[in-house]
Amino acid sequence: MAGMGPPPKPDGQRRRRNATVAMTRLPAEGRQEPPPAYPLPRMTVKDDEGLAEVMAEREADLWAELWSTPQAVMWERTRATLTVARFVRFSVLAEGGNVKAATEARQLEDRLGLNPQAMLRLRWEVAPDEVAEQRQERSGRARKTARQRLKVVDSDAVAGS
Repeated sequence: MAGMGPPPKPDGQRRRRNATVAMTRLPAEGRQEPPPAYPLPRMTVKDDEGLAEVMAEREADLWAELWSTPQAVMWERTRATLTVARFVRFSVLAEGGNVKAATEARQLEDRLGLNPQAMLRLRWEVAPDEVAEQRQERSGRARKTARQRLKVVDSDAVAGS
């Protein structure tokens, strides 16, 4: 987007240490509630050969997928349901080859924080999922074979004791 400037740097890389707006932490597990009702009317397509049903199904899938992301927590707080719906509509049209819809989808993607640079500009970050990290660490230790758990001992050191 023109005129917005570079995204803000992380706190540790900033030269000026004066107070800034803190990052908003989003839950790593995403939004847990079911998605809200889709607010836009069903799409009409010329020369319909089942295309409208396919597009409606794709919209429903994308809608549900987006509302389970960490960003959806903020969309719910800011009541951005209609903006997300427009993004879904433009994204589905863009997948069908509509260039103007692709442009609109890209702009809405930035406003909704759906890429890393947009998340920086919005001052959003996904909180680390510490429970999942610990679970993964434990399962990694458990998967070691007996041979991997063996430790090499210097036989001279053992004999001298």
